[in-house]
Amino acid sequence: MVKITKEDLHNAVESGILKDEQVDALWDSFSNTTKVNSKFNLTNVIYYFGALLIIFGMGWRMNQAWELLGSRVIFKYGLSYTIFFAGAGYFLYHKKKLEVAGGLLVTAAVCMVPLTTYGFIKLQGMWPEGSSSAYNDYHIWVKQSWLYLEIATIVFAGIMLRFIRFPFLTAPIFFSLWYMSMDLTPLLFGKNEFTMDERKLVSIIFGACVLVLSYLIDKRTKKDFAFWGYLFGMLAFWGGLSYSNSDSELSKFVYFVINVLFIFISVLFNRKIFIICGGIGSFGYLGHLTLKVFANFISFPIGVSIIGLAIIFVGIKYQKNKEKVDERVKSLIPEFILKLAPARRVD
Repeated sequence: MVKITKEDLHNAVESGILKDEQVDALWDSFSNTTKVNSKFNLTNVIYYFGALLIIFGMGWRMNQAWELLGSRVIFKYGLSYTIFFAGAGYFLYHKKKLEVAGGLLVTAAVCMVPLTTYGFIKLQGMWPEGSSSAYNDYHIWVKQSWLYLEIATIVFAGIMLRFIRFPFLTAPIFFSLWYMSMDLTPLLFGKNEFTMDERKLVSIIFGACVLVLSYLIDKRTKKDFAFWGYLFGMLAFWGGLSYSNSDSELSKFVYFVINVLFIFISVLFNRKIFIICGGIGSFGYLGHLTLKVFANFISFPIGVSIIGLAIIFVGIKYQKNKEKVDERVKSLIPEFILKLAPARRVD
């Protein structure tokens, strides 16, 4: 690989190869390409590791001892760090052009919002009566009281996205929406006691809505703002679907078909989360057939093994002839379906 510096471009101008006005445009183009290709370099890994330590230590793992200091201290602590991280992140992102470092600090600020909101609400005496949970229960127990924290986080993250176009900022948004789907379950059913089947139903509906929202975002953005939506949407939808109980073999077969569709969607959308969930679900159904339906058929495990080997063989052939196969498959898919797929992104 040939390495080019900005000085090399200026030398090319002096040699008459380039025009002076072309230098900045070419350098910006090279810089953007490098950012895409070095997405998971060591520097970014360090940035993410540091940010996750901040989020884990200051935002999520508040222990019971903090409750003894009172609501005022909790609110001041959360607000101070929210402002500090947001300000530092904005400065690094816009002034120093360190987009990853700045974006991660702003994300850390967003993750401090639940704690800040919790302290503020308790300080104002607005915490619902009968809600004795401490903040460290936020990531453990499902409670309607947490809705205030989730709404505040989503609103603040949405505001930050207007100024910091950093895809990882969508993670706390979709994470909070996921929590909200669970905390809304008692409200949706109009009762505090609800069955697991009702919770699964809410999870499936919420997951489907988030997947549709993520798809719409994916179609309209150049940066990958849809990744976390697909992740949490699939976890909610596929998780609720997978844990739903049914004695009907037809419903189990429908579940298998849905998972096979996920595998095809993963190819069309270029999203690994679909093939991971679809693959696990498909193998789960085959396992069900092996253990329950065809348990007394000695030839069934042998047949499944042969099919598995055949799939591996097809995978090897596909890897060797990927471009030709992709073009052939695309030629068989109707044009209107191909147009539905989001633009393919570089991993």
